Amino acid sequence: MDFKDLLAYKKAFELSMLIFDISKSFPKEEIYSLTDQIRRSSRSVCANISEAYRKRRYPKHFISKLTDADGENSETSTWLDFALSCEYISKEIHSEFSSQGNEIGKLINYMINHPEKFGVKTEN
Repeated sequence: MDFKDLLAYKKAFELSMLIFDISKSFPKEEIYSLTDQIRRSSRSVCANISEAYRKRRYPKHFISKLTDADGENSETSTWLDFALSCEYISKEIHSEFSSQGNEIGKLINYMINHPEKFGVKTEN
């Protein structure tokens, strides 16, 4: 299995691309702040999942990278809140993206709590 086959990765990648598309409409003055931050954090979710998968030989590293992915996912949620408050996105988009982010968080936490299901050799 490749990390790109992981459901958490697929969903995080999809959300990251949706965020990229919607953030194209953000004001130009946000390009080096909100636009950059929300794109970076959403992409980091995917990057950390891929790194975790490649480090699955080392259980603590696997969980650490997934914890980073979960943190980036939470950061993305915060930036979505700012985008809503600044009226850059609609309540419907915010709700949809937040729901997707919550699902991604649950998938990441499942991986953290069940590393053995992802090829991690846990000590018995």
